[in-house]
Amino acid sequence: MIVGVPREVKEEESRVALTPSGVGAFVAHGHRVLVEYGAGAASSLPDRLYRDAGATLVDAPSLWRDADLILKVKEPLPSEYALLRPDVVLFTYLHLAANPELARTLQERGVSALAYETLQLDDGSLPLLAPMSEVAGRLAVQVGAWCLQAQNGGRGVLLSGASGVRPAKVVILGAGIAGTNACQVAVGTGAHVSILDIDPAKLRYVHDILGGHVTTVMSNRANIEEEVMAADLVVGAVLIPGALAPRLLPRTLVKAMLPGAAFVDLAIDQGGCAETSRPTTHARPIYVAEHVVHYCVTNMPGIVPHTSTYALTNATLSYALEIADLGLGEAMRRRAALRRACNVLGGRITHPAVAAAVGVEATDPETLL
Repeated sequence: MIVGVPREVKEEESRVALTPSGVGAFVAHGHRVLVEYGAGAASSLPDRLYRDAGATLVDAPSLWRDADLILKVKEPLPSEYALLRPDVVLFTYLHLAANPELARTLQERGVSALAYETLQLDDGSLPLLAPMSEVAGRLAVQVGAWCLQAQNGGRGVLLSGASGVRPAKVVILGAGIAGTNACQVAVGTGAHVSILDIDPAKLRYVHDILGGHVTTVMSNRANIEEEVMAADLVVGAVLIPGALAPRLLPRTLVKAMLPGAAFVDLAIDQGGCAETSRPTTHARPIYVAEHVVHYCVTNMPGIVPHTSTYALTNATLSYALEIADLGLGEAMRRRAALRRACNVLGGRITHPAVAAAVGVEATDPETLL
């Protein structure tokens, strides 16, 4: 199979979908790998390393024309729509529930589209979302601290506090991978940390690993309001696989937060978990709404692209190799996780949450194989 790794064209997206060692793995399995010139440069992975690993360096039109399997980091942008072909397999982060236009385009062009974020194991875990959730969670506290600085419109609060001065109160909504990692970093700064979730088992896990350094709270409307209204920093880390994020923070609650408080919305790729959330970029990462500093960057791990690229390849490589070795149909027949990853196949929306968000009926991918 011919595997293509294009350079990301989304604004300020510095990651690349495959490391040179990943290229070597495909070549060792007998596949040909096309890498666009400069694809890894922003991740400190120069063309020379890809060439040495066995890749062929090409321009974008040649890559999209010849590749059977396209590995990307972010969803195709309108400038790439014309390059999409009916016989290509696209494997990337898609977040189609928040982007109905792209979902329709993939349908119309007959692309077989598999999403990293909906590849789900039998135990409910999301192994391809996990590495970026880990990175984003750890970054959330770092950027949240920056948002709290006075020059950014924040309260001027130091997370750790100081001698004789109380530490900041950090509230984390969601105890999944992103939320747990945010919690660990926030506790490490010395902040007073509360984490909320609807799953007692997740809260028990956080309590077990962090003990008395964190307050675990069952998530319901009353508890969310109580915690958020007293917070200096709120991190939104909630997720429903493939679906729009639940709106846990209505505008009225954001308005009731402390003036100059900070809100980091890790759920922004799935539409955001606050009514006041809207996507931002690394160039303009923040805005103030209802006197709260919002950080809603959609490709947050892109600010540490070298780390993120290696973490992503570690997670995706085995699945991408299986598709290349067996072909998409056989790989999906053998692996339920890949069937769950499938969002669009044969012009049909195949993921139930995506179909609900787009307003169509989902088609079982097994009927299309």
